[in-house]
Parts: sequence; structure tokens; C-alpha cells
Amino acid sequence: MTNTTSTPSGDKPSFLRRIPLAFSALFRALANADFAARIDSLDHPQPAPPLAEVPKPAVKPLKETSPDAALQLLGLLQREARLLDFAQEDLSGYSDADIGSAARVVHDGCRKVLAEHFTLVTVRDESEGSPITLAEGFDAASIRLTGNVVGSAPFQGSLSHRGWRATDVRLPKLVDSHDAHILAPAEVEL
Repeated sequence: MTNTTSTPSGDKPSFLRRIPLAFSALFRALANADFAARIDSLDHPQPAPPLAEVPKPAVKPLKETSPDAALQLLGLLQREARLLDFAQEDLSGYSDADIGSAARVVHDGCRKVLAEHFTLVTVRDESEGSPITLAEGFDAASIRLTGNVVGSAPFQGSLSHRGWRATDVRLPKLVDSHDAHILAPAEVEL
């Protein structure tokens, strides 16, 4: 049996649903010249104005990743910066000064982990706010266009964030028996 209804998700209406649509459109077009003009424009569409042609990175197959490295990094950030303790804490009962002093400890620990385990460089060397011209074929994976993006390259704008790129990662090696899901062991004081 043929489905006689159309779903709002964009499915095409069945043949049986199109019959009443056709009659409705016929009588509405006879009674309403504006509606008839809109139907006529469907047969003679006007070209749409060109949208921004932002180069897209080549589609590459997805690769399988293991969560172990991410879990290991979370564990390091917890050990050195107590990041998880800070993020999981309900801060509504603390003053801004208390939160600020705790944030300084978290910030210092995070900087230590990043410096010890990663080499980070900026994607762009210019100062933030500097005028930038992006030629056709710029690397869309390392530069994201924001704001009123219309037309095609070259694009002219200003640098709002220099971006970050990791050039080296030095995470410790894990033994097979290590459970990376334990980000911080529970502590029992004796």
C-alpha cells in the first residue's frame, strides 16, 4: 500500500498525496495571479547570487582514534592543575576573589603541562588586529573565516585570533596494564 502522507522531514509526497495538491494548486493559480506567478517562476528559476566560495579541505577518510591519549592528557591536567576538581566544583557559593585565586593555580598547572608535553606555535605570526589578505587557495583547515563572508578569494579582513598548532607531542608511554580511564585515583588518608 502506498503511503499517502508526507513527513515534514523533506520526504517527497506520494502520488496519492500529490493529487489533492495538484487540484489545490490549479484552483489557487486560477484565483490568485501572484500565486500563479510564483508557480511560473518555478519553471524559470532566476540564478541565485553567488555565495562565498570558501575552499574546503579535501575530504579524507575518518581514522579510528583511541581515547587513551585524551584520557592521559586529562589525567596530567588533573595531577598538575587540578583541572577536573576545578571544573566539577559548584562555584556559586564562592566569591570572585576565591575563584580567581583558584583559577591562578589551575592556569599555572595547565601551562606547565602544555610546556612539558607539547610544542605549540601560532598559525599566523601577525599581531591580532592586523589587516590580512587571504589569496585564493588559502588553507581553510588552518584559517576560519568569520563575519560577513561573501564572494570568493582574495578575502581582506583583520586577524582576530592567531590560532594554535601543535608541532610536537611528548606524552609519556603507557604500559598495557595502565587503565587510562582512571584520571585521578581516589585518595585515602591513613
